[in-house]
Amino acid sequence: MIYDIKHLTLYEYGSSVTYSNCALRLLPRDEPGQVVYASQLDIEPPPAETIERVCFFGNRVTSMTIETAHRSLKVSARTSVEIDRAAPPDADSTPAWEVAREEGFASKTLSNESPAHFLHPSRFVPHYAPAAAYARESFPAGRPVLAGAIDLMKRIHKDFKYDPKATIVSTPLSEAFEKRHGVCQDFAHIMISGLRGIGLPAAYVSGYIRTIPPEGQPRLEGADATHAWVSIWCGDKDGWVGLDPTNAIMIGNDHIILAKGRDYADISPVAGIILGSREQDVDVKVDVIPRGEAVA
Repeated sequence: MIYDIKHLTLYEYGSSVTYSNCALRLLPRDEPGQVVYASQLDIEPPPAETIERVCFFGNRVTSMTIETAHRSLKVSARTSVEIDRAAPPDADSTPAWEVAREEGFASKTLSNESPAHFLHPSRFVPHYAPAAAYARESFPAGRPVLAGAIDLMKRIHKDFKYDPKATIVSTPLSEAFEKRHGVCQDFAHIMISGLRGIGLPAAYVSGYIRTIPPEGQPRLEGADATHAWVSIWCGDKDGWVGLDPTNAIMIGNDHIILAKGRDYADISPVAGIILGSREQDVDVKVDVIPRGEAVA
């Protein structure tokens, strides 16, 4: 499947901003099963300087500096990407979760794919005993690691309600867990906390998911949004496998990976500092359009 992606972020400030320095993670990455054909980043007002680099985790990061006064900031990212992922391993054929746990702790590499980086608490995913206890119910002794993770994913989908008004980006994991309400970011953080709490490496993944319209109806422009899910380490043989607790599905060709990290702090699409305004409104619009599909 080939997708054309448009991601528009618009900031409106309450007063003039005299200086802005930001790191943007808005351009998808190449990796197995995902090939980026073309990408373009347009910024208004034009930055005085932009520098693109690849961070430790393999994400494309564009650093920009704007030195002219402005009341709004418009960042538009356009990408064409092909997705052709291999089928995930059979869940019941993956090793027992205790074996996967020991292989994760025994890892001898510190490459960006090493499970060693995803075993311990991080900024948005602290150690939280209730999440670990919740996850442990899905992992009785000897259960295959992926089977347990799928069960945990389905339980989160069943027990937690998607509610965009319940949390904000800075809402602590513990509060979202107690409310049993939140958004994809919250569900991913809760699942990661539970998995790490029982010793299983888990990573945070951001990206896009194709919105499939009702049968016979065209896709609506602006209907998509950024998304978040989990990647769990299933041992040396099977490696990383993606799971989407918001939708209770495994990652396939409807998911496009934007960035990976330990939690949201590592992959925030736009992060930085501005001088001159306390108040701001943010509007984000995303379109994930399969090549050749009509848009209403």
